[in-house]
This record gives sequence, C-alpha cells and structure tokens, in this order.
Amino acid sequence: MKTGEWAEDPERLYQHSRRGVITVARLVELGVPARTCYRRCQPGRPWRRLLPGVLLLGGGEPDHRQLVDAALLYAGREAVVTGAALCRRRGLRSVPAGATHVHLLVPHEHKISSFGFVIVERTTRMPPRRLDDGVPVAPFARAVLDLCRRLRSPNAISALLTEAVQSGGLSPAKLLEELDAGSNRGTAIPRQVLRDVLRGARSVAEIDAMRVWRLSGLPEPLWNHQLRDENGEYIATPDGYFKEAALA
Repeated sequence: MKTGEWAEDPERLYQHSRRGVITVARLVELGVPARTCYRRCQPGRPWRRLLPGVLLLGGGEPDHRQLVDAALLYAGREAVVTGAALCRRRGLRSVPAGATHVHLLVPHEHKISSFGFVIVERTTRMPPRRLDDGVPVAPFARAVLDLCRRLRSPNAISALLTEAVQSGGLSPAKLLEELDAGSNRGTAIPRQVLRDVLRGARSVAEIDAMRVWRLSGLPEPLWNHQLRDENGEYIATPDGYFKEAALA
C-alpha cells in the first residue's frame, strides 16, 4: 500500500492500534501524515484526540480499557497501572465513583507529566512489572495503597481496605509491609484501619464501633471472636466478646 493510502483504509489502521487507540507517531510510520491525523480529530471529523500524541480511531466515547491503553501509550513502555484503575480490574466495589483517572507509575528519571485523565507518578520504587490481560500492572497491595493515599475520606479508606482484605484476598500484614516500604505520606489512616482489621474488624461499621468503644475507656473486647463449647462445636461469632465476663 502506498504512502497516504492508509488514511483511506480504517480497517487496516485499526489492526495496528490497541482496540482503536494509536499514537500519531505510529500513524506516521504507517504513512498517514501528522497533519492528516490532527485534521481528522477536529469537531465533526471521524477521529478523536485523547492525549498528546494519542488518538482514538473513532469519534465516540472511549471505554475504560481504551482510556487505560491511551494512558500507557502516552506514558511509555515502562509505565504500570496502579490505583483506582487496577482496583476496579480486581473487582473492588468500594472504589469511589469519582476516581475515574488512570494512575500510572513510571521510573523517577522519566520526564512525563500528568495530563487530563492520567495521573503520572514518578517513583524511585518501581514495582515488578507483570501483565494482566495484556495490561502492565503493579502488585495489588501497591495499587490499593496508592489509591488510599489519594482519598480524603476516612470512611472511603476504611471501606477500600476492609474489602481488599475480606474479598480481595490481601492480608493486613502484606498491606502493612507495603506501607512500611513506601513513603509515609497519607499513611496514618490506612495504618489505623489495618490495625483494626488485625484486631478483627470486618467492615466500616465495625471499625466505627471499635473507635466509639475506645472512647469509653473500658477494656477492649475480642472482636469477631469465634465461640465454641467444651467439645469444640461452633456456637457463634459475636462482634465483641469480653472473655473475663463471658459477655458477648
């Protein structure tokens, strides 16, 4: 195919994209002049500019995967997805609805900056890169805590961490290890929540109950402690159990 004819063959262009997302540099390699790329992104034209140098080969709204692909093309080969986008991929329902950005980690020496819906975090502690359905992602514990550091609501942080432990399969010890390895910025609330989870809290409501109880100055109960009879048969798991008084 001759130079310039690619622009008239949208099917073949799509085959060289990531689900319809492609860089201007790649289009130029395929023979589409840069001026043609940007002209086709003007109002009423068939393409759409998502980020500097990154286009959508269509005029509609991109889906979440296309936004992630666009962010990765923008940030470069060494970028990995973390934060809200990865937590959603892992099925956490307590990710705040307003956390619609794509959060990426890149090596500290990279000069790329955040833009639009992309948060670029330069770090000296790049995590090992692994692929999840073709998407380079950070470890799950890192992603959860990267999101926690950007949340302002203690309840939102509590909900995210308790779900990550109860449904997401993360251990509080693993999360605390990740907290200790990173920056101390924004870690006070996550540390308190994880201490409560280690004591037995299973939900935001139980964490609130623990905090209210501590205001009383009374002895701390065993939280979510399994009760069994003398034969070891399970009786119940009360929210709080005072062993000395045998009170649930």
